[in-house]
Amino acid sequence: MAQHDPAGLLRRRFLIGAAGVGGASVLGLQGTAHAAAPAATTAATTTTTVGPVSVTSADQQYPDLVRALNARYVAGPESVKVIDSPSQVAPIITEAVKANKRVTIRSGGHCLEDFVYNSSTQVVLDLSNMNGVYYEPAKNAICVEAGATLLDVYSKLYAAWGITIPGGICYSVGMGGHVSGGGWGMLVRRNGLVVDHLYAVEVVTVAADGSVKTVHATREATDPHRELWWAHTGGGGGNFGVVTRYYFRSPGATGTDPRGLLPKPPAEVLFSAVSWSWSDLTREEFVRLVQNYSSWHVANIGPDSPNRFVTSFMLLNHKSNGQIGLITQVDAAAPNAQQLLDNYLAYINQGVNAVRGALTSPMGEVAAMPQFAAARRLPWLQATRFAGTTNPQLNDPTLRAEYKSAYMKASFPAAQAESLYKHLTRTDIDNPKINIQLTPYGGMTNAVAEGDTAVVHRGAAFKMLWSVLWNEASEDAKYIAWTRESYEETYADTGGVPVPNAVTDGCYVNYPDADLSDPQRNRSTVPWHQLYYKGNYPRLQEAKKKYDPRDFFRHTQSVRLPGA
Repeated sequence: MAQHDPAGLLRRRFLIGAAGVGGASVLGLQGTAHAAAPAATTAATTTTTVGPVSVTSADQQYPDLVRALNARYVAGPESVKVIDSPSQVAPIITEAVKANKRVTIRSGGHCLEDFVYNSSTQVVLDLSNMNGVYYEPAKNAICVEAGATLLDVYSKLYAAWGITIPGGICYSVGMGGHVSGGGWGMLVRRNGLVVDHLYAVEVVTVAADGSVKTVHATREATDPHRELWWAHTGGGGGNFGVVTRYYFRSPGATGTDPRGLLPKPPAEVLFSAVSWSWSDLTREEFVRLVQNYSSWHVANIGPDSPNRFVTSFMLLNHKSNGQIGLITQVDAAAPNAQQLLDNYLAYINQGVNAVRGALTSPMGEVAAMPQFAAARRLPWLQATRFAGTTNPQLNDPTLRAEYKSAYMKASFPAAQAESLYKHLTRTDIDNPKINIQLTPYGGMTNAVAEGDTAVVHRGAAFKMLWSVLWNEASEDAKYIAWTRESYEETYADTGGVPVPNAVTDGCYVNYPDADLSDPQRNRSTVPWHQLYYKGNYPRLQEAKKKYDPRDFFRHTQSVRLPGA
């Protein structure tokens, strides 16, 4: 999955870390930093770049650069600016400001709405070749450029230093948007969110007078730009400027050895994939399954829970798939790891007569995994690579999709669980790629206060993702309608959306949903920004006012200026 690496640029950045950083030093083979020769004085510190390149409709590659992963979204910008160095961003933004051009930013292309690729986009800034990963001595942190993709980051951090960041599952998600929205993944309960380990961010901003500045913002209490750092710990992408680099160092980390700056992932994991056949499940058993999943996560929400080492997600597929799936990963070094897994699977199966079997059907973005019907022990990186890359759906260029999300605080009320059953068993729909995912939260995520980061849903026990996939444009209306109907009926008691209350807790900004802004779809009294940010929204607006007072960086659901 490695991206194109012209002239070995990525390898040089990873091993050297000096080019384009200013003051970065050469890495020792054991991961410690040593003094470097002055930059650009030797061939060893010289890198060859391919950017910036301006691609227009006259160029053969243009059609490939103006579309999202979701084939529903294709734009027609005047140009796509392809870059591979943070220093190339500011001049492009300066030119766009002077020409009053609408700029959108791509890191990995996984935005689930049309925020990057839409009819108003005039310039797309493509960061996908800006993907370096290196140690930065000046900040004593691991630097990850915004175009790097998740599996590439995991592989580099682990190979060199035996460390990781607790980011997402899908291998090709770009860091730029993933981190700024408060990314989560298979280590969420063990190590928290990726932003819980974010030390600093480098952002290209536009001031009120149109001048373009590159700002370094850290979490240090004395940093005058600390609010810009805070805004990027869950405030969403495309709101405040162009993120060029993230710098990671866990709170409490000491020393200057990169091996001690971020968490070590499990050396090995127990990986399990099981299923229940739809033909064996009654409505009551389906309801019991989802309530078991939810009540376990509610009971084990705490950061000190022994079960924080258990991470599991349930795939509630449409009945045409044939199966419901459950994928579970346990840190193999956790005390009584096998017992933790056995107890978990037994809990999920309580009150269900249907026999648990192998997961033999692909499920949305998850491949069939029959070999894991009995848990297998795998090295962590192998398990991570397997979970993130094995499904060809992830690389289907015709894939169209609709998504919705919810945070859940409490176990499913019967009415919500029965609504899920009703819509997943509808006979007017026949699509095995429809699924509603129940995904893990809590654990170490629950250890951080709501205001410490922009991610505000710290009291949630688990999350939900409506993931509806299809291939033909002629079927857009049918599948969008199914998604809306199933979602809005599930939350019918609160205006069709999961408003923050004792049971539900709003929506995940990295699964953006434009319907939340539509009063015909969101019939509650809670606006879209409160669903994403709750009480943190006014603070995000103040950051917007300070760092993007012209509202240069904007999209359908971008943070609004105060009073707007």
